[in-house]
Amino acid sequence: MNESMQKNINLIGRILLGLIFLMSAIGKITDFEGTSAYMAAQNMPMVPVFLVGAIVTLLIGATSLILGFKARIGATLLIIFLIPASLIFHAFWTLEGDAVQPQMINFMKNLSIMGGLLIIVANGAGGRSLDAKMAATKEG
Repeated sequence: MNESMQKNINLIGRILLGLIFLMSAIGKITDFEGTSAYMAAQNMPMVPVFLVGAIVTLLIGATSLILGFKARIGATLLIIFLIPASLIFHAFWTLEGDAVQPQMINFMKNLSIMGGLLIIVANGAGGRSLDAKMAATKEG
């Protein structure tokens, strides 16, 4: 694979990874009350504080990934967000019957996303990113 294609694929991958978090943040903002009620139903304490924290984390992490600005930090923030979110909201092992499968799928989806984020943590944002542009500016 040539370098240009690899840079384009990294960019597309970052956008696709970031998009789910951006859309999640927008959904939480536009349905703050509904999201608050869902969180309260899961016995979350201090719902408004955690919800605002989630929105801020999602927006920062998604923007970081999409732009490729401090992408390793953004990916790490999103991993830190996904761990408790997965354990609290997709605890399929506590369920029975028809409720197990959808939550197991969501839990596994989150693990898969964490895998993609770990690749960003390990390898950085790639060539078509603000991180790469800033590194090239420092060198030149």
